Amino acid sequence: MDFKLSKEHVLTQRAVRDFCKKEIAPLVEKGEEDGKFPVQILSKMGELGYLGASFPEEYGGSGADKITECLFIDEIHQVSAGVGGALLVQLGLGTFPILKYGSEEQKEKYLRPAISGEKIASFSLTESDAGSDAASIQATAVRDGDSYILNGSKIFITNGPICDYTIFVGYTDTARRHHGINLFIVEDGTPGFTKGPKMDKVGLRIAETSEMVFDNCRVPASAIIGSEDEGGFEQLEETLRWGRIVYGARCAGLSQAVYDMTVDYVKKRVAFGRPIIKNQVVRFRLAEMAMYIDIIRTITYKAAWMHEQGLPCAKEASYVKLFSTEAAQKIADMGMQLHGGAGYMMETPIQRFWRDARAFTITEGTSEIQHMVIAKELGF
Repeated sequence: MDFKLSKEHVLTQRAVRDFCKKEIAPLVEKGEEDGKFPVQILSKMGELGYLGASFPEEYGGSGADKITECLFIDEIHQVSAGVGGALLVQLGLGTFPILKYGSEEQKEKYLRPAISGEKIASFSLTESDAGSDAASIQATAVRDGDSYILNGSKIFITNGPICDYTIFVGYTDTARRHHGINLFIVEDGTPGFTKGPKMDKVGLRIAETSEMVFDNCRVPASAIIGSEDEGGFEQLEETLRWGRIVYGARCAGLSQAVYDMTVDYVKKRVAFGRPIIKNQVVRFRLAEMAMYIDIIRTITYKAAWMHEQGLPCAKEASYVKLFSTEAAQKIADMGMQLHGGAGYMMETPIQRFWRDARAFTITEGTSEIQHMVIAKELGF
């Protein structure tokens, strides 16, 4: 086994890091204050191939491997988990199903402009009473001649207020349970499709979130991803598995940022006549944080490699999601503690990472759900 990043990986990592510092970092605080995502960065990222890092070149992607994609997400999250969260939808949830299962027409109309940054994607799965348990959704899609009539209400949809299209998840046949679920592409402006007001969140504030309402929303039959007979639950599972793996990179980036700013602070903060990094308890906390970050990256890269090789990795993906998100919260909490009173002040950046980290164990499958998935994969 080779755990060393290739020369191409390192060059990509450096280029993305430079882009984040120059183009994204200056926009974060204003975006957090206003609760608005800086959409102007999308076209710049599209030109550089960042929005389609692991997507085929024929659709405007870079054709890189899954590790490269993880490196990109890692670097983004070292600057802003909110920006990273919005980009994760653009990079996967709102595009991966189209790449893997969509028609050529759908790829040209939606995937290509999403990769170039011309269109913003969202993914409409979660409902008030159904999120981690996707089979419990109430949304429906009823065939009517050459159209489908969509009905349902979705909530907590990232990129909802600003999306040009969303991927709607609903039942075409409730009697078939999982196999009766399908995915549809719905364009902004379609009659019957409305976006609720922007939601006010504790963290990830720069990532715009809203409710999505589908009230007798008519879409052409060509809007379905794949076919009704095939069912969309497999598409949904594969998409969520992709998300769980890259969540590890998300946690690694946020945790690295917390670690770096904490090391910088404890070197400067003086108590009892010396920098607090001289205290053994502080050094032990830093050692623990560094250990967790290394483990997060290691299990993430392993799962990414397995996914790249086409190997079964449902268990490993849930390992990543469960461990990484729980560890990121511990790291953020330790960083806040070592900052003391200064960390609790809004002008100190670490409080933002602390607030953002709290969402990680909830979104895209809670920690409790990951335990259930892992137990099932282990045969229990």
